Amino acid sequence: MSRISILSSLSPARRVIFVSLGFVFILSMVRVLTGTDDLTSSGTISSTLRVATPILLAGLAGLWAERAGIVNIGIEGMMIVGSWLGGFGAWKWGSWAGIGLALVGGALVGLIHALATVRFNVDHVVSGIAVNILAAGATEYLSIIAFKNNGGGESQSPNGKGGYGTFDLPFLSGGHIGDWKSPNILGWIEKKNDIPLIPDLASFARGVSSNVYIPTMVALAIVPLTAWVLWRTRWGLRLRSSGESPRAGESLGVPVVRLRYQAMAISGSLAAFGGAYLSCVLTSTYRQGQTGGRGFIGLATTIFGNWNPVGVLRGAILFGFPTALRFRDAKNVPALLLVTAVVLALVSVLLGSRRKSLAASGTAFGSVLALFTWITVDEVPSEFVAATPYIVTIIVLAGARQQLRPPAHAGQSYRPGENH
Repeated sequence: MSRISILSSLSPARRVIFVSLGFVFILSMVRVLTGTDDLTSSGTISSTLRVATPILLAGLAGLWAERAGIVNIGIEGMMIVGSWLGGFGAWKWGSWAGIGLALVGGALVGLIHALATVRFNVDHVVSGIAVNILAAGATEYLSIIAFKNNGGGESQSPNGKGGYGTFDLPFLSGGHIGDWKSPNILGWIEKKNDIPLIPDLASFARGVSSNVYIPTMVALAIVPLTAWVLWRTRWGLRLRSSGESPRAGESLGVPVVRLRYQAMAISGSLAAFGGAYLSCVLTSTYRQGQTGGRGFIGLATTIFGNWNPVGVLRGAILFGFPTALRFRDAKNVPALLLVTAVVLALVSVLLGSRRKSLAASGTAFGSVLALFTWITVDEVPSEFVAATPYIVTIIVLAGARQQLRPPAHAGQSYRPGENH
């Protein structure tokens, strides 16, 4: 049995573990070959989590909406509202109050989008674009009223109050037990970076268990919670039926309209949480344009993740890693070109084994191009690195479109009680 057929025979969970370990091995070998120790350091992993968290929350917002049958193009606008309310709440009462205020505001905006698409049957894309435009204009106007001449400005809030806390796991990552600082076992293993794989695995484990923001842990916990609610509860089954076949669900007594309102309230809260994360956690102030299109990248992770929470998490990390590496040290970024070359070469072999010659040829060409660029280029322009998440978004969506299965009724008009 070939290695590819063995991979295909694995369960989805084991396949994810196998592929993840394979990717870590590739990163490890590139680290040893190029000497870019920061490529897999715990600091890089921690930074990746911070950068990826808003994208993850935006992607989960899209997942909740589309699983109920509503396309939420307005995620960016909901994030803008969340970032403004987060900055306002942090200024007045503290960062956690800002996050709480953003959750409420995001739910209200989500309900407005649901009202337009469910009650008045407005096109989902049109309604979402309207939410984005109104959110940008309303927050700019509110900033002038609330922040100008009060320590802030027309596009920036005053500094927020209070903190949000970080977490270090005792013994493994040097966390504290009372006033006593425990040993740092993973940190000790990470320093043995002259060998491949084992220090890298320790770095990954330490990166997700040391100096982690509490809101980041909350966001990560939402991933398994979403999977459990949507796939293991009766309410989740009914909600997913609203996105797959609402008429069939209604014929069985499923309250489709009510479920869609509930899903959009959750979707709006998650998107606003992502916005508040930017203004309350990554920074201590709200700034106009702070979301930077993360709502649209989050929507791309929903598609890339095939409307599955684990896939959304994987996509958020994929989009966040290049940015985090640039923040750590831009000199390490060229190593990503070698990583890209190796990954594309493996994908080309996989596609060739499936007799997809055209796709395999294109991927092989991309691998050669990435390898040639790594050999000839000493420094990647910072502008290109900043655009990496958007480039990855386009490539991923173009390459993965044949493997996707969106909810069957997402974005389609529906009026309860008709066509029975």
